[in-house]
Amino acid sequence: MSVEKINMPQLGESVTEGTINTWLVAVGDKVNKYDPIAEVMTDKVNAEVPSSFTGVIKELNAEEGETVEVGQLICYIETEESVSANGTTNNKGHAQDNIENENNSKENDEFMKKRYSPAVLRLAQENEIDLTMINGTGRMGRITRKDVEKLIKEGKTTSPTEKDSSRKSSQKIGTISAPSSMSPVVSETGDKEIPVKGVRKVIADNMVRSKQEIPHAWMQVEVDVTNMMKYRNSIKDKFKSDEGYSLTPFAFFIKAVSQALREFPELNSAWAGDKIIQKKDIHLSIAVAKENELFVPVIKNADEKTIKAVARDIYELANKARTGKLTSEDMQGGTFTVNNTGTFGSVSSMGVINYPQAAILQVESIIRKPVIIDDMFAARDMVNLSLSLDHRILDGLVCGRFLARVKEILEDMNANTISLY
Repeated sequence: MSVEKINMPQLGESVTEGTINTWLVAVGDKVNKYDPIAEVMTDKVNAEVPSSFTGVIKELNAEEGETVEVGQLICYIETEESVSANGTTNNKGHAQDNIENENNSKENDEFMKKRYSPAVLRLAQENEIDLTMINGTGRMGRITRKDVEKLIKEGKTTSPTEKDSSRKSSQKIGTISAPSSMSPVVSETGDKEIPVKGVRKVIADNMVRSKQEIPHAWMQVEVDVTNMMKYRNSIKDKFKSDEGYSLTPFAFFIKAVSQALREFPELNSAWAGDKIIQKKDIHLSIAVAKENELFVPVIKNADEKTIKAVARDIYELANKARTGKLTSEDMQGGTFTVNNTGTFGSVSSMGVINYPQAAILQVESIIRKPVIIDDMFAARDMVNLSLSLDHRILDGLVCGRFLARVKEILEDMNANTISLY
C-alpha cells in the first residue's frame, strides 16, 4: 500500500498560505489525477486544488475554514493496491474491498452531487434556480458554476409558479452546504456572534500582517481636475456608445499614476527582507469589492496603455469580480495599488499597504467647491490623493516629489493634451 501526501500548492506569486473554503471530496472517495479536491481561498484568488495522484482519499488533515501554509499537508491519498505480508496480492480481500468501495462510491456520488460551491449557491439563489433539477457535468455529477450559467443563459430558470418550492430548495441546499459553524449565533441578549472565516479571515490576516510588519507613513495633496473632468464629461456618452463600456475618471488617475511611477521607480518597489526589489514593470493593483468580498486584480503594464485601454481593463476586471470569474493570472504581479475610495464618498483616508508593495494611493471623491484663483473665487473640481508609504523603503522627499508629479500631470489634462488612443 502506498500512501501519498497532498500539500497546499503555491497558488500565486507571493502567496504563502491558503484557506480551505470547501472540501470537494470525503474520506473514501476515488479521485483521478488532476480532479479538484478542494476550493481554496487566498488573498490573491479563489482556486480549486487538483489531486496530484489517482487513488482513494484516506484522511483530510485540514478543516473547512482552516488556513494552511504553502507546502503544508492537507490530505493523504492511497495510490496502490494493498499487499499481503508474504508479498502477494490479497485477492479475496480486494474482492470484498471492491464491493465495499462500489457501495461507498454510490453513496459518495450522491453526497458530492449535493456539495455546492459558494459560487453555485449564489447564482442559484439570485436566479431562483432549483439545483436538484440540474444534471451536473462535474466529477461524480457535481453541479459546476458553468452548469448554472448555461441554464441562466438559456433562460431555463425556475418559473414564477415554482418560486415557493425553489425557495424551500435553496434553504435546504444552504443548510446542506454550509457548515453549522459558519452560521451566526444569536445570544440571549440579542448579540450576534459571527465566525471569522473565509474571505473575512483572509482579509483580516493580511491587514494584521501589513500593519505589524510595515511602518506606515502618510501624505496627501489636493488636485484641481476641473479641465480633466470637463473633457471627460464632454465625451463620456459618445465613448460609452462607441466602445460599450464607461470612460470613468478613475482611468485618467491610473494613467497619471503609471506615468509618474516611470519617473519615480522607487515607489514601484517591494520589501524583501535584506534588500529592496525595484520592479521594472508597472502593474497596478486596483481594489474591487463584491458584497463582503474584496479582490485586488491587476492592470498589467499600465504605463504602456492608452486611457481607452485602461478604461477597458477596469471594466473587464470589475465585471469578472462581480461574476466570480477572476483568475489567478488576473490577481498576480501587482507592484503598486491605486484604490478608488471616492466611489464611497470618502474625501480623506489612510489606506493599508498591500504587502509586500511599497505604497498605496487612495483617490478620493471629486468635490466641486470654491477655490481662489487670481484673487477671485471660482468653482473647481477638486480631489484629494492620499498616499500610504512603507517608511523602510520610502521617505517623504521622494514621495512628495511623486505626488507633486501626479498632481502636475492631472492638472495638465485637458482637451488639447489628453489622448485616449
